[in-house]
Amino acid sequence: VDDVPLVLRPFHTAFSYCLAIFLFALARLIYFTSRIEIVGREQIEETSNHIYCYWHVFSPLALSAFFRPRRHVWMQHPGWFNKHMHVVVRLYGAKVVLGSTGHGGREAADLIVDYLKIGYSTVVFPDAPRGPPCQLKDGVLHMSLKSGVPIAPIRFRLSKYVTLKGWDGKRIPLPFGRIRVEFKEPI
Repeated sequence: VDDVPLVLRPFHTAFSYCLAIFLFALARLIYFTSRIEIVGREQIEETSNHIYCYWHVFSPLALSAFFRPRRHVWMQHPGWFNKHMHVVVRLYGAKVVLGSTGHGGREAADLIVDYLKIGYSTVVFPDAPRGPPCQLKDGVLHMSLKSGVPIAPIRFRLSKYVTLKGWDGKRIPLPFGRIRVEFKEPI
């Protein structure tokens, strides 16, 4: 995040914040205009913390299908191009830990483990940051084993969405659609 040249930082920061506010507002619009059906939530104890886990293709749904988590900490890629997402996650109410595969990921995962041990939850995309899509990497398993916090797998089904080009074919939900959130039994 700090490798943006000094002369460009004000522009980069302004652009990142504007983009973050737009994305946050879009996520709220989708949340309030979509019919969201949650299935299997009873499998997850409300008082316990979890490592919520789903594929990167559905990463925008963390902001669109849920409203303000309590006591969350999320790992974010530390690249300058991702600053807007750092801001969005903070707007969402979660703490940010910078790191990903090849960019201090092990240290960041260990810091997440410390947060998990004191009652925080997190969201993990186990095939991120670059795939291959829908193939599990060991970071989520490491965090669960070290912290003793269960992994709560989630599946999404969308009625209206746009698919972006990229390694994961990310799906962006559209307003006025249906979003089905399926919680699976914690692992």
